[in-house]
Amino acid sequence: MAESGAIFGGEHSGHFYFADFWRADSGMLAALYALAELMAVKQPLSKLLKPYNRYFSSGEVNSEVKDLPAAIAKVRSVYESQCEVDELDGLTFTTDTWWFNLRPSNTEPLLRLNVEADTEAQMKKIRDAVLAVIKSR
Repeated sequence: MAESGAIFGGEHSGHFYFADFWRADSGMLAALYALAELMAVKQPLSKLLKPYNRYFSSGEVNSEVKDLPAAIAKVRSVYESQCEVDELDGLTFTTDTWWFNLRPSNTEPLLRLNVEADTEAQMKKIRDAVLAVIKSR
């Protein structure tokens, strides 16, 4: 956040960081901002969320890996020709119908994988394929 000047950062694990709160994690502040916005728009949350596409999500899948850089390079070599690749937070691979992010944990010898897709079947297919690449030797 400091490097890019971001005012907000969030993780799938439920951590929310705010620039105006010393870039500290605060779930309570996130909830208060959400409640304030709901009060301002005077519409139920269900109505506000209805127009957004819903994606099927894997949740965060952790894999214990001995050689993190080698595993990441292996996944990249398999997917980079098929996808748009972004290196902002680990590696994010994106297509029109699915995306996944792969990043090393900052505290453990783990690779963290998050997958989203238009259909549950496609999400499971991509999740399982990426995990197979990670676990291959």
